[in-house]
Amino acid sequence: MQRRELDRVFNPRSIAVVGDKKANGYMWLRSESTFRGRVFSVQIDPGEIPGIESLGVENYHSLTDIPEPVDYVIIAVPRAVAPRIVGDCIEKKVGGATLFTSGFSETRTEEGRRLEHEITRMAREANFNLIGPNCMGVFNPKIGLRQDASQYSGEGGPVGFISQSGTHAIVFSLAGEPHGLKVSKSVSYGNGAVLDSADYLEYLADDEETKIIGMYVEGTKDGRRFLQRLKETTRRKPVVIWKGGQSEEGARAAASHSGSLASAPILWDTAIKQCGAIKVNNVDEMIDAVKALLYLRPPVGNRVGLVADSGGESVAITDAFAAEGLRVPLLSDRSYQEFASFFNIIGGSCLNPLDVSWNSLTVDELMKSLNILSRDDNIDSLVLEMCLPFAMQLWEYDPSYFDNLREALVDFRNRHTKCFSIVVTAGQREVEAVRIRQKLIEKGLPSFPTFQRAARALRRMVDYSRFRQDER
Repeated sequence: MQRRELDRVFNPRSIAVVGDKKANGYMWLRSESTFRGRVFSVQIDPGEIPGIESLGVENYHSLTDIPEPVDYVIIAVPRAVAPRIVGDCIEKKVGGATLFTSGFSETRTEEGRRLEHEITRMAREANFNLIGPNCMGVFNPKIGLRQDASQYSGEGGPVGFISQSGTHAIVFSLAGEPHGLKVSKSVSYGNGAVLDSADYLEYLADDEETKIIGMYVEGTKDGRRFLQRLKETTRRKPVVIWKGGQSEEGARAAASHSGSLASAPILWDTAIKQCGAIKVNNVDEMIDAVKALLYLRPPVGNRVGLVADSGGESVAITDAFAAEGLRVPLLSDRSYQEFASFFNIIGGSCLNPLDVSWNSLTVDELMKSLNILSRDDNIDSLVLEMCLPFAMQLWEYDPSYFDNLREALVDFRNRHTKCFSIVVTAGQREVEAVRIRQKLIEKGLPSFPTFQRAARALRRMVDYSRFRQDER
């Protein structure tokens, strides 16, 4: 029953916003302006109603006055009124609701705790799906259901995201999109008074549109159930976890943010590793790890073939990958014999890493080099640097160079089975770097902005591949 009703929340046909006001720019009604179903408003302040109706939204004085069924409700009322609105949701037989309102147990006040206990009791007794309080609720771009007006709509993707923080949920959706990461369904659940992280894991594990799950977690009310659900989910699809509040100061901040209690970092890290989840430390690492899982082929080992743009860069890229525990071995004698037939760059090197120059290497010669690396038995994964301070000089002289290179790299990726990724180093060309990265991901070619981020993402892929092999 709860699962079926929760599906009404993530895939509603009708929604109601209770308590939206002009003072906040009617933030919720604006956010849901892209929603493909029916949108209703509930507001009793006569001064607010003209502004609501000017948005083309029907307003009612009570949720129970709405003559049609309502699947999902967004509650944005003062905390003292929240129990009454939750009661109306239960009476109306709503599928579920997001309680945006804050000021509950996270405040550590007697009144905040009392009110949260009251709405929790009401929801549990009625088996009602309450998200929050103190959260941004559900994002389903496919149907235009948004947490914020800045988010995209109309097309979803394969990435589910579960977050105690509303900001992290929104930022992941916005920052991930240019990297080729689109959300299937996302939820910000704040204090998790009724539905906690384990409930959303269970839901997204069964969701056919979700292939990879990312999580931002500050704490969980039932650690054993969470780990059980996590282990069950990682057997079916990858889960990437960012744990907030691991330092003493961060734990204090988490307690005031979502009321979450701290857990010892070493216990947390050990538990999620045993469950097969992938641990990250910030939103950039989350994006990198999800991008690697989505676009890179699983590496069969930790040996990397590197192609850098200069001597200094070849040292830097080697140090970055070695620091992550990845090996940069010498190539086979056969590979060196093949390189000897054409590789004659002055000051360059065809050892591993390869030290090439964009000004000296044609597309055909670069692809010949990558083909040799891909066939080498000493290499499991390949990484190519595009150093824009140098590469852009050639590309501006020959505007067709990049397009030809991109098509050649797509063909290379399609013909070879080894893990292949790109590092686009920007230097002073950061604006151009954004455009280049987007052009690459349009063709399914993932790139990373630094050697360190690329190395860390690949190492996580290696660790995850080993875990999957051990599981088999």
